[in-house]
Amino acid sequence: MHKYLQTVLVVSLGLFFSCEFEKEQYVPFTAEGDARFIVENYTKSEVYIPMRDGTKLFTSIYVPKKANEQYPILLNRTPYGVKPYGTEPADYKKDLGPNMRLTRDLYIYVYQDVRGKYMSEGEFINMTPHNHVNADGETINESTDTFDTIDWLLENIKNNNGKVGQWGISYPGFYTAAGMIDSHPALVAASPQAPIADWFFDDFHHHGAFFLPHTFNFFSTFGQPKHGPTKESVPKFIHGTNDGYEFFKNITPLRKANEMYFGDSIKFWNEILEHPNYDQFWQDQNILPHLKNINCAVLTIGGWFDAEDLYGPLSTYQAVEENNPKIFNALVMGPWGHGGWKRTTGESMGDVYFGDKTSNYYANEIIYPFFTYHLKGEGKADLAEATVFETGTNRWKKFDTWPPENVKFKNLYFHKKQALSYTPPKSNEHGMEIFMSDPENPVPFTENKDIGMPKRYMTDDQRFLQKRKDVVYYQTEPLEADLTLAGPVSANLMVTTDQGDADWVVKLIDVYPEDHPSYPHQPEKDMGGYQQMVRSEVLRGRFRNSYENPEPFVPNELTKVEVPLQDVLHTFKKGHRLMIQIHSTWFPLVDINPQKYVDNIYKAESSDFVKAKHKISRSGSDPSFLRIGVLEQ
Repeated sequence: MHKYLQTVLVVSLGLFFSCEFEKEQYVPFTAEGDARFIVENYTKSEVYIPMRDGTKLFTSIYVPKKANEQYPILLNRTPYGVKPYGTEPADYKKDLGPNMRLTRDLYIYVYQDVRGKYMSEGEFINMTPHNHVNADGETINESTDTFDTIDWLLENIKNNNGKVGQWGISYPGFYTAAGMIDSHPALVAASPQAPIADWFFDDFHHHGAFFLPHTFNFFSTFGQPKHGPTKESVPKFIHGTNDGYEFFKNITPLRKANEMYFGDSIKFWNEILEHPNYDQFWQDQNILPHLKNINCAVLTIGGWFDAEDLYGPLSTYQAVEENNPKIFNALVMGPWGHGGWKRTTGESMGDVYFGDKTSNYYANEIIYPFFTYHLKGEGKADLAEATVFETGTNRWKKFDTWPPENVKFKNLYFHKKQALSYTPPKSNEHGMEIFMSDPENPVPFTENKDIGMPKRYMTDDQRFLQKRKDVVYYQTEPLEADLTLAGPVSANLMVTTDQGDADWVVKLIDVYPEDHPSYPHQPEKDMGGYQQMVRSEVLRGRFRNSYENPEPFVPNELTKVEVPLQDVLHTFKKGHRLMIQIHSTWFPLVDINPQKYVDNIYKAESSDFVKAKHKISRSGSDPSFLRIGVLEQ
C-alpha cells in the first residue's frame, strides 16, 4: 500500500483528541432531534488530504465522541460542497450518512469536496474519464483519489476499525461507482445510488435526444467556473418566468442560449453543443466499461420514476454483475423520484399512491442491514439479488436475477381503430397512422407550467394530450386478468417521414377504469379514467442505427426505428387497459428537432425548422409493435 506523506493542513484538531462520552439519552427521530444528536455525539474536524500528485482535497470528518471503541468509516465524495463549512456546533450537518438509524449506531462520517470544487484544490473535470492522464503523465481519476483518501483516513483516524464504506446519490453516486474500481483493500461495501453512468443516456441525453430544461438549469449554475477556493454556491439562474414552454422556445435554436444568457462562460454547455453525436468525448466519460476489479460488496439503488438517472442504476448493476461475478452485487428499485428513498417518504409520486411509506422499508430493511453487516459484522445482510417494488399492486418483490428469469417476451401489435393486441395483423391488412409534426407547436411534456423537469411528470395523467392530432395512441381492451410486465420494454416502429430527421417519443401508459377509486393521500382527486405514465423514452431518429454515426431518413421510405424503454415492474390490473402513445416532439423536456437534417442539430438555423408528415405502419407485411416481458407468476 502506497503512503503519500505530505504536509497536511488540519483546520481543526478536534479529530485527534478524545473527549468523555456522555451517556446517550433517547432522542426522537425528528429533524430537531437528529441535529441535536449529531452535535452531542460527534466531533467535527476539517482537513486537507493529499493525493498522489500533491493536490489536496478538503474533507469534513465527524468522529463519535465515545473514544473507547473503534468505528467503521462511511465516505461520501461530492462536487456539491460538504456544507456547512466550519467546526462550531452551528456548522454541523443536520443529518449524517444514508440514514439517521445508522448515524445513531455511530460511524465515522467523512465528506469530501472532489477536485476543483468548493474548497478543494485542482481542476474539476465532469465525469472524470477513468483513463485521464494529468500534465505530468500520471493516471489520476476518481478511483485513485478514493484510494488515496482511504489510505490517509486509515492512517490518521486512530479509532477506525479498518473498514470503509462509500455511498452517494446522483453525481456522488458516480463517485461511489468510480471509487470501487480497483478497490482499496479496506473498502468493503459501496452503495452507488442513482449513479450517473453515461451522460449520453443519463440526465442530459436520452438516446441522443437532448433534455433541455434539466441541462440548461443544471449547468447555468454548476457549470460556472470556479476562481479559487470557495465556500459559496453559485446563485441560481433567474429565468424571469415560470413558463418553461415559452422560455425554452425563445432560446431555440439552442445557439441562442449563449447569445442571450451564457456567452462563452459555461464550458461544458459549449462542449455539449460541439458534440451532438456519441463520439470519443462522450465515450471517454462512460464509467460502465471500467467497472472492474471491484472487491467489495455493492448495493445499487434506483427509483422507477427517477427523471434524471434511471439508466444509471440499472446499467451500473448490470456492468458490475458482468465484470465481477464473484462479489456480492445487488439491485434495489423502488417507486421513487431522484433520491426519493432519502429525501421523501416514498408514499406517492404526483397523483399516484403506493400504499405505504416505502422509504421506511428501504431505510430499515435494506440500507441499514447492508452497512451494519459489512462494516460492523452485526446482524444479517440477507438481501436478495434484486429487491424491486412492483407498481400497480404496490408490493415489494425479491428476485434471484434481474431481469427475472420467468419472463416470457411477447409482442403487442398496432391495429386500426387504435387497437393493441397480441394478434398480428393479417398479411393482406394495410394501414398507417399519419400525423403532422410542427416545430412551432411542439407537444408539451406536462400540462403544468414549470421552468424545470418536475419529478411528477413520470407518473402524470396523459389525458391532456388526447385531442392533439400529432399524438397517436393504441390500447388494449380492458384486461380480463392482471398483467405484470418485468424487465425491458421496446417499441418496434415501422415509419416514414417526408423530411430527413425525426424524434420518436414512446410512452407506456396504464389506463384506469372509470370507476377507479380516489387515493387516500388526496381523496378529492378523481382517478377514474386516469392515464398513468408508467414508462417513457425518446430516440433521436438519426441515431436509429448508430449513436456514433448518425444518418438521415430517406424521405417517404419505410424505415425501422426501435425505441428502447427502460425496465419496468408494473402490474396492469384486471379492468385496466395498456396503452402506448407516440409522438415526435416533447417540449421543452426535449429540444426541438428541426426535422430538416443538419449535421449539428444544436447549431441549426431558424429556417431549418420545418413541418414534417410522419406515418406509422400497422400493415401485415410491416407491422409495428410493442415488445414486452410478461412475468409468469
